[in-house]
Amino acid sequence: MNVNIADIHHEYTKKKLNKKNVARNPVKQLEIWLKEALEVEDEPTAMILGTVSEDGQPATRTVLLKDIIDGKLVFYTNYQSRKALHMEKNGRVSLTFFWPKLERQIHVEGVVGKVSPEISDAYFQTRPRTSRLGAWASPQSRVIKNRSEIVVAFTKLAAKYVGQKVPRPGFWGGYSVSAHRFEFWQGRPNRLHDRILFTNPHKGKWQIDRIAP
Repeated sequence: MNVNIADIHHEYTKKKLNKKNVARNPVKQLEIWLKEALEVEDEPTAMILGTVSEDGQPATRTVLLKDIIDGKLVFYTNYQSRKALHMEKNGRVSLTFFWPKLERQIHVEGVVGKVSPEISDAYFQTRPRTSRLGAWASPQSRVIKNRSEIVVAFTKLAAKYVGQKVPRPGFWGGYSVSAHRFEFWQGRPNRLHDRILFTNPHKGKWQIDRIAP
């Protein structure tokens, strides 16, 4: 590499975050920040999902927030994927939103569970037809010989469902995260970042604290 990455620095100056001014409910605060992110960020709904394998190995990947239902954050995936197998054994997960243009992050911790088949069915039919076919064609996270394997599978499925609605595969659907910890991070000058923490939800009332950067 021709660049010394240790010398890369960025001064954060765009926004502030005050404990007194945040919404009293972290999901509401997330919605406020998400609305701003939708206006300026390239992938505003992208969130890094952290899971832990049965033998204790942490793993992360990026998924997309697709809904917020009853205060729970919803995303969709293959139920036979690596992350799904992790979540089947250990429902404790983390989520991170990273919005560099706003110099913001949100860190979430909670417990995951599947959404109802009816919710998964409804969302699946809103996806582009090619994405619906792709969900059928891809044995997500499994070893394949080459790309042609899934291209051929996709082509066969496209032919099978010509003129028909593509149904949701039983191995594909949604998860919702019921969170018990939210941290809102706002970059500030001199690395003295603002960090507001929501914990200990009790009957909708959250403890709100400022934590050191």
